[in-house]
Amino acid sequence: MNATQWMEDLQKNISDLIARSPAADLERNVRAMMAQGFSRLDLVTREEFDVQADLLARTVARADQLAVQISQLEARINVLEAGQAKPAPAAPAATATAGTAASSATPAASAAPGAPTGVQG
Repeated sequence: MNATQWMEDLQKNISDLIARSPAADLERNVRAMMAQGFSRLDLVTREEFDVQADLLARTVARADQLAVQISQLEARINVLEAGQAKPAPAAPAATATAGTAASSATPAASAAPGAPTGVQG
């Protein structure tokens, strides 16, 4: 039973009681008081409530999506910042001559990682 139906039933019951009594003025006063009381309550209809509840649910879902997206972006930023914070690989000393550097390195050590070393197993 919604609020409108309840109010109509209450008014009908009061009207029936008053119709059996000589107090017609009382009926008008009761109706006016009830209407004034309900208007002060600032009630919403069920439809308005359902619309607002649906809007709130969609807003919460969107906020959750945005929170996940923010977390992912922060993780990407942290990875990028960590990559920039690493020191650059040390270059060979500028004072060493090419002959000295070449003679101290073994063929396997001077090859790029994953490159064939010339050693067959």
